[in-house]
Amino acid sequence: MRAATEATRSLQGLSSELTARVPQLLEAMRTVGAGFDLHITLDRIVETAAELADARYAAIGIIDDAREGLSDFVTYGVTAAEHRRIGELPDGHKGLLGALIHDPQAMRLADLTQDPRSAGFPPGHPPMRTFLGVPIRVQGEIFGNLYLTEKRGGGQFSEGDLHMVRVLATEAGIAIGNARLYALTRQREHWIDGSVAVTTELLAGSDVDDALAVVAEQARRLADSAAGIVLLPDEEGGLEIVAVSADDPTGIMGTQIPPDSPVTAQLLAGEPVFVDDSATDPRMITAIAPRFGPSMMLPLKSDGRVLGTLATPRNRGGRAFTAAERTLATQFAAQAALALVLADAQRDRERLAVFEDRDRIARDLHDLVIQRLFATGMLLESAQRRAEVPEVTQGIGKAVDELDVTIQEIRTAIFALQQGPAEAPSGLRTRVLREIGAAAVPLGFQPSAHFVGPVDSRVGELTGKNLIAALREALSNAFRHARASRIEVVVDATVALPDGTDGVRLTVTDDGVGVPEGGRRSGLKNLAKRAESLGGSSVHGPGTGEEGTGTRVTWEAPL
Repeated sequence: MRAATEATRSLQGLSSELTARVPQLLEAMRTVGAGFDLHITLDRIVETAAELADARYAAIGIIDDAREGLSDFVTYGVTAAEHRRIGELPDGHKGLLGALIHDPQAMRLADLTQDPRSAGFPPGHPPMRTFLGVPIRVQGEIFGNLYLTEKRGGGQFSEGDLHMVRVLATEAGIAIGNARLYALTRQREHWIDGSVAVTTELLAGSDVDDALAVVAEQARRLADSAAGIVLLPDEEGGLEIVAVSADDPTGIMGTQIPPDSPVTAQLLAGEPVFVDDSATDPRMITAIAPRFGPSMMLPLKSDGRVLGTLATPRNRGGRAFTAAERTLATQFAAQAALALVLADAQRDRERLAVFEDRDRIARDLHDLVIQRLFATGMLLESAQRRAEVPEVTQGIGKAVDELDVTIQEIRTAIFALQQGPAEAPSGLRTRVLREIGAAAVPLGFQPSAHFVGPVDSRVGELTGKNLIAALREALSNAFRHARASRIEVVVDATVALPDGTDGVRLTVTDDGVGVPEGGRRSGLKNLAKRAESLGGSSVHGPGTGEEGTGTRVTWEAPL
């Protein structure tokens, strides 16, 4: 207000003709001060200034952060066709526009083409001679310059025009300051809302990959960038891209920044890296760098611990990130890192609760259920000894056998419940059960499964793959040839092979018709070859059918 008052005082002593224009000036000031959108405000300023000074053309050149040129150029009076003919807008590095940047003083010229500072016009530019330029200050700093050219009627811009435009420029500075403050406030709200969205999503229980994808997507949206990228430290000491949000993510996922990259040490030390042009910056040495322009690379840092890096590159030729955007993005990255830590801690708590519950169930099964089944089995065996009817004795014996099988299955379940988190999801045990489940459909019944020892942790990947193939072959043989009604599968990871080495033994036993004399043995030969290739063996013998019928396949291999 003080600046506006001083500018208004400069109108004192003007002629009655100019004094009569004061209402027009006040209306112009009211028009300029309306609204909060910065781009709309700039358009309104150039249009109002042209009307106030009766100029054909008007423009505002916005000075860049380096104070060396123009970051934007808003025009009035130049048609879209003329813009296309002119091509690129002026950058303010030369000519009168550059002179006003380095010496922000009011300037009034009768013929700008005759001024020695003039650099001429590009082809297709409309002719301009009369010129009026005044600086626009926002909160005491030069924001840019207001230019007016081509006074209508062929005359020159008067001293009164200069006074009027100065007052308008002062009001314009106030309006621009308000618009910038409003835009910054909305921008902060935007980033805060994004941080809340990330935190809410991560704490909702997403897994690690989904959590990182959420961070990348939100960062891309908030930063108005071409991509949102999350990088995590790799085993070699560099960084690897593990999450990408982009319209064209081809070739981005999995890209690695090597340990000797100029930015790796800085990022892993928790320091942000800001790049004006990724395509030309010598620090950007990855294959995807030429695809992008301005970029922010921000550490995902929480409580002194660097989890990774968040990158938000814009397309080539895109506008540079402002100081406010850099600050807000850095704060967002810190909030996202904290959310990742909290989400990880929450998942750890949930996993701990699950494992505690599994331990409780395992204890109950072992201490209560198995003991009761064992006691029941002993009672049945006692009753079997006293039974006089052979059919009763035989029935009790089968019931005892079923109890033994049930106890073994419960013990298998107990062992599975006690497996650690690293052993559970896709271990050998799971694959064996999956094969058995698949075989149950053609067989018409569910084979039983027993596991002895830490199958998942002891059996190597190569041996495990061959064991699964052997199991598949044995179950297939039982379905096609055995006509079995019961199949038992045992995987024992505690055996010692004949040469003394630790091994794993797969036993598949059925109660079918057995291996006929002179029948095909290609399946059994395949099992033997597979075991021998690993340094093991495969044999077969009688099964569990009555009178020794059925088949027992025993397949062994080193761990």
